[in-house]
Amino acid sequence: MRLAFSIGPDAPVALLSLRPRGNNGGGLPTASPLVEILAIGHGRFPGSHRYADTTIGARLRHRDHTATAHELRIVQADPVSGLMVTSVFQATPDVPAVRTWTTVEVEGDEPVCLHAVTSVVISAFHADANRSVDQVDLVHGDSDWVAESRWRRTPLRAAGLVAMDPAAHHHASRSRFALTSRSSWSTGEHLPTGVLVARDDTWALSWQIEHNGAWHWEVGETLTGAYLALLGPTDAEHQWHTEVSAGQGFTTVPVSLAVAEGGTDDALAALTRQRRATLLHRRATHLPVVFNDYMNTLMGDPTTGKLLPLIDAAADVGADYFCVDAGWYDSDGGWWDSVGEWLPSTTRFPGGFGEVTDRIRARGMVPGIWLEPEVVGVRSALADKLPAEAFFQRRGARVVEHGRFHLDLRHPAAVDHLDEVVDRLVGDFGIGYVKLDYNIMPGAGTDVGGCSPGEGLLGHNRAHLRWLDALLERHPRLLVENCASGAMRMDYALLSRLHLQSTSDQQNPLLYPPIAAAAPASMLPEQMGVWAYAQPGMTPGEAAFTLATGLLGRLYLSGRLDLMDPEQRATVRDAVTVHKRLGKEIGDSVPFWPLGLTAPAGPWVTMGLRCPSTTYLTLWRLSGASATFAAPVAHLRGSDVSAELLFPAAAAAGWSLHWHRDTGVLHIACSAGPPTSAVIQLTRK
Repeated sequence: MRLAFSIGPDAPVALLSLRPRGNNGGGLPTASPLVEILAIGHGRFPGSHRYADTTIGARLRHRDHTATAHELRIVQADPVSGLMVTSVFQATPDVPAVRTWTTVEVEGDEPVCLHAVTSVVISAFHADANRSVDQVDLVHGDSDWVAESRWRRTPLRAAGLVAMDPAAHHHASRSRFALTSRSSWSTGEHLPTGVLVARDDTWALSWQIEHNGAWHWEVGETLTGAYLALLGPTDAEHQWHTEVSAGQGFTTVPVSLAVAEGGTDDALAALTRQRRATLLHRRATHLPVVFNDYMNTLMGDPTTGKLLPLIDAAADVGADYFCVDAGWYDSDGGWWDSVGEWLPSTTRFPGGFGEVTDRIRARGMVPGIWLEPEVVGVRSALADKLPAEAFFQRRGARVVEHGRFHLDLRHPAAVDHLDEVVDRLVGDFGIGYVKLDYNIMPGAGTDVGGCSPGEGLLGHNRAHLRWLDALLERHPRLLVENCASGAMRMDYALLSRLHLQSTSDQQNPLLYPPIAAAAPASMLPEQMGVWAYAQPGMTPGEAAFTLATGLLGRLYLSGRLDLMDPEQRATVRDAVTVHKRLGKEIGDSVPFWPLGLTAPAGPWVTMGLRCPSTTYLTLWRLSGASATFAAPVAHLRGSDVSAELLFPAAAAAGWSLHWHRDTGVLHIACSAGPPTSAVIQLTRK
């Protein structure tokens, strides 16, 4: 990356240009301050709801900067508040992206109460793209339970950056477009990822806020042009404030910025490369297949009698891991609010849980188990064993949500309990896979210790990450899935550490394609766990539909395989075989969307992976779709390409594929009625 800054005695440091190395064009003459800070006694001028025009941000002045091959540190100081601010930028070789954050310290004896600190503020995309505010679009996503990753593209003016006359009013518009997460579901309503893209798709900037809790981002306009501000928790949105004093500073959550000379797909491809380059706990690239007994299968009611035939069937189709999901600890049928001690049920497993895990290993698979570590059910005996301070509290009372208390991992007793649980399960039962779920939100946070609720939540979020890092250090062979009611917490703070990500709790296979297609905008394709729950009662086309949905990610098997006939089970085995053959290429790929990430969902849905030597497409034909379809594949335009149907093999007679070299379009005809799906390989000749 090449970064250009303005540094002078009369203005704060500003980021003027952010471009790939070797591209020396662009650059603003002036730009928004690199850092904006709100603190008690130091507000904005003029006033607004925005994280712009702060008086501290305007007073900051460059003091020093240091650079190595891969890290830049810029130090600024404010003589009025006594704050010293350091902006840190880290780069990875050959990746057009940077990771950045802000640290705040105090010089002198007077503490300062912070209400908001930006991780970064950038307005360089205007000059880098050579486009005005009127020529830039915003790509952003909403999310909800079983309705994850709904993206849209909006012109900045239509998004809320209202055009006005700054000269007449003596200052710029105070409007903004802002998205905010609340509580601990970091992707429960909106996504911490977005793209600013030139209307003609010639330049784009993408970003992600890498935090497993509350965050805020906004796009606004000042006299120097539009800006993007990225933040973690704030006082106005999240009841967060913290005091910094001599010897006790504050560090914001990290964010990543990536740029591309192209459109949305190119910017997200650059961000994909950044994600892959900054993984903390890497695993084998062959992408082992996991069978999980929950979705549309046992649904939280595992017993020895139900599991043993499923284990045999999962091994028969080629699964590598078998995960026993929720309910394995329940003895009275009320598994939701009895969680916490994580002891195997004696009524569900009269011969002991070891009988189940022994069968999994005997069939050549690795046993896995479901945990929801951060919660304790209100009926759990553990609720009275741990100290009161080990739970989230507000005004002296425990926070209760949906029949659960919430552990506070800032407290050593909570951490010791979870360490004992995982170490016991690994030691006693040979557990090699853990699905970590998270199904509640504790509100604004916890005020135990006299902190603000948002500060308590941020402290827990960071303690959660430390616990995961220590866990994977102790058990380096453990494979860990990140889940939160599906994908309500698919942020990169967690995804940089964990190996699989649940993409949804969606139980209707016909509603899954838009979710699966959009998922790689938020995560690596090789992390993208997509439920594939073929059932004995499905038609061959319906079974192939749900299996194809998971092939270009992490095939996450479920379904009553034990009740299938040999032909039905063979279809599942075919899908597993194809997926394993593609594993290495999936781990090297970047996503693209032939119809656009923000295209309306259906009746044809498509998503692609661009690999070093091959391109793959998944096509879903839903009810109401025509029998023909044209899929643009721009990066193959002008090339001679062979098109091959990889899955489902039995439906090959129903699909015809014709590549048009000059237009770069794959023309598809499907004689089979919807719903149907196919995975296609495109190879340059």
